[in-house]
Amino acid sequence: MDLLFKGGTIVTATGSFEADLAVDKEKIVAIGKNLDIKADKSVDVSGKLILPGAIDAHTHMQMPFGGTVSADSYLSGSRAAVCGGVTTIFDYPVQHKGESILGLINSKKEICENDACSDYAFHCCITDLNGGAILDEMEEAVKEGITSFKCFLVYKKEGMMVDDGMLATLLLRAKELGAMINVHAENPDLIDLRTANYLKEGKTSAWYHYMSRPEFVEAEADKRVVHWASHLKTPVYIVHMADKEGLMACIKAKSEGEEIYVETCPQYLEFTSDVYKREDGRNFVCSPPMKGEESREAIWNAIKAGFIDTVATDHCPFQSYEKDWGKDDFTKIPNGCAGVENLYPYMLDAANRGVISFERAVELCSTNPAKIFGCKNKGAIEVGKDADIVIYDKEKDFKVSVSNMHSDYDHTIWEGKELHGYPIQTYLRGNLVYDNGEFVGKPGMGKFVKRERR
Repeated sequence: MDLLFKGGTIVTATGSFEADLAVDKEKIVAIGKNLDIKADKSVDVSGKLILPGAIDAHTHMQMPFGGTVSADSYLSGSRAAVCGGVTTIFDYPVQHKGESILGLINSKKEICENDACSDYAFHCCITDLNGGAILDEMEEAVKEGITSFKCFLVYKKEGMMVDDGMLATLLLRAKELGAMINVHAENPDLIDLRTANYLKEGKTSAWYHYMSRPEFVEAEADKRVVHWASHLKTPVYIVHMADKEGLMACIKAKSEGEEIYVETCPQYLEFTSDVYKREDGRNFVCSPPMKGEESREAIWNAIKAGFIDTVATDHCPFQSYEKDWGKDDFTKIPNGCAGVENLYPYMLDAANRGVISFERAVELCSTNPAKIFGCKNKGAIEVGKDADIVIYDKEKDFKVSVSNMHSDYDHTIWEGKELHGYPIQTYLRGNLVYDNGEFVGKPGMGKFVKRERR
């Protein structure tokens, strides 16, 4: 036996209980009280929680955007992930005209084989059907374990947007293949119209990033996605939900039996649009932007009521000097914020404060993304699953700073955030990769997660 955890409290999506846990050959092999097992290494975790590693189902590593590339490589981003208890990341490579799905994914896999510090999977962003060839290739991609694809309803000028016809085509094709379509929902025409008007009026601060795409601009697109998926009878996963009106449409559809999945992000739970009035407001620019307090409260209420399915990050940080490109013109600010190392600690802090239960935090950050996206060996502390394990100290106080994060960015929107309780160790398939503030893993330890179809 490789590893034995003694005396901890195991947390699942449905309950918590005191037990020992044994690991052998990267798998969980036994769970029970007072296990009489000899192991090469025994870890006393008395008084600590034993959690499944989190799955961040929404990251953008090494992503070209806004005239630059996001600050975290696959190496630094996955390193930061495991240091926050995230043992699997999902990345979003963007297909452009003429590119194939598998050609794009394989190019990213080659990088990750050398660099990844966490396990990894991919959703492919489809922007062009290549005369219909992509629809055929989707079948091969699903066989290779790429069982989810993304559509942007925005970024028309950048050539990334799909129209309603292409969205419907992809929703139906994905359903045929047992795959999932993920959607970034905002209305591009309203964004372009409002942006042009603000620029014409000389209104160029970060505040007008929010004003160019406020609640109702996102909500219209949310409701359109729900409309098409409901009438076409296809599943759909709406990413980074940030507004109350769109969320209410999703909740209504869910209550009527439609297969609508909703993701939100910690930044929409913590901040409101008021951040864009700050002197450093440009650092908070992401799309969709943070919204008003009414939306923030609605998202928290939906989390408590079980209507939000997952919490992920949309991790896409840029350096502060790059954010400064938009100091006098919000349209020049690269869109994106850091979060992959903060996801699990943030949601577990909410549990530790009694806002949600620890079981709900595990469900949102681990069990649900594993189920939704076909990660059969992930998402739970169960015999036979990968030994992706986080040891959590409920009494450890932690203040987030760029100086104690493990990414390559030079600032974070989470600077100064105080958390009560923090991960003290992370094990990736039974291998210790994070230990009391230090990354102790090696680049290339991560493995590709081949997922099952729905």
